[in-house]
Amino acid sequence: MEQVSPRVLIVEDDQRLAELTRDYLLGNGLQAEIESDGGQAAERIIREQPDIVVLDLMLPGASGLEICSKVRAHYAGPILMLTARTDDTDHVLGLETGADDYVCKPVRPRLLLARIHALLRRLQPLAPTQSRRLQFGPLVVDNSLREAWLANEPIELTGAEFDLLWLLTANAGRILSREEIFTALRGIEYDGQDRSIDVRISRIRPKIGDDPEHPRLIKTVRSKGYLFVAEAAVERG
Repeated sequence: MEQVSPRVLIVEDDQRLAELTRDYLLGNGLQAEIESDGGQAAERIIREQPDIVVLDLMLPGASGLEICSKVRAHYAGPILMLTARTDDTDHVLGLETGADDYVCKPVRPRLLLARIHALLRRLQPLAPTQSRRLQFGPLVVDNSLREAWLANEPIELTGAEFDLLWLLTANAGRILSREEIFTALRGIEYDGQDRSIDVRISRIRPKIGDDPEHPRLIKTVRSKGYLFVAEAAVERG
C-alpha cells in the first residue's frame, strides 16, 4: 500500500510567505494547503483534521492564539506557531493555549521543515516491544496509546505535554536538567532562555493532581532541573 504523505495546513495571511512555505514543503514530500483567513481557520482545522497545523500568530479575523484555543479540544494534532516577536511573551502565550512548538519569523525553511518532522514523529505508533505503561498510584501514563489517566479519568494533554510527562515519569527518581529535557523533546541544544519547559510543567502539575504552589509530584530542584517523585504519586493511591 502506498504511504500517504502527511498533510500540513498553513494558516498564514502573507500570501507570498504562505506560497513559498507551501512550495518548499511540497518539494520535500509533504502535502500542504493554505488558509489565509483567521476567521475560517478554526472551523477548517476541526473539519479537515490535518496531520499538523502551521499557525501564524497575527491573522485577520482571529489571532493565532484565539484559533489555537478554539481548536485544542477538538484537534489532537500538533500545532506549530509562527511569531514575529523574539521575546518570550508570545512563545509562552502560545504554549499556554495549546501550541506544541514555535518558530520565529523570518522563517528559515530548513528549520521549519525539521520542526514539522520532529512533531510528526511524535504521532508515529511505537512497535509492540516499545509499548509501555507506567502506573504510580492513581496516575497511569501509557506511551503506546499516548494517553494518561488520573483515578481512571482521562487527562487532557497536548502532544508536547504528554511527551514531557512521559519523559519525567519514565525517569522517576532522577533529576532531569532543562538541557536534557529540551534536547530530548526538541532535538536541539538548550539556549538557556527558552521557557517552554517551565510553562509545560506548570500546565501539567494541576492536570495530574499536583499542587502548583507546593508541588510534591513534579518537584523543581533549584539549579538542577525537575524530578518526578514516584513515592509521592503512589502514596495518593
